[in-house]
Amino acid sequence: MSRDEALRLARDYGLDLVEVAPKSNPPVCRILDYGKFKYQQSKRSQEARKKQTFVQIKEVKVRPKTEDHDLQIKIRNVRRFLEKGYKVKVSLMFRGREIVYPELAYRVLEKVAEGVKDLGVVESQPRQEGRFMTMMITSRS
Repeated sequence: MSRDEALRLARDYGLDLVEVAPKSNPPVCRILDYGKFKYQQSKRSQEARKKQTFVQIKEVKVRPKTEDHDLQIKIRNVRRFLEKGYKVKVSLMFRGREIVYPELAYRVLEKVAEGVKDLGVVESQPRQEGRFMTMMITSRS
């Protein structure tokens, strides 16, 4: 149908002529209430956002000289976070001359990974960024 005829028809019904597929040949249009259409679209996007889940990241900080008992408590916290479905970022901070011994830091992070291997998997291996060494662990769900 011609454009003028479609516009006249839409005006008769008190509705709008909306172009649905402008790139097709010929372009496809619909006669509808544009305000209602936009409202329904916004409601659909709100529902989609409501159902969307955001992955939260919990952080546990350790040091290269963290003793075994303290490390076990940190591992217990990591396990608790993984059970609740969070991603866990294990950050190890160097102070002073500790940065000269990155192998100590790797050992500490390996102990953490070993302590949670039944619940989580290491997503990103330990890597050093300045005075920090970080490792990401996600749950095995």
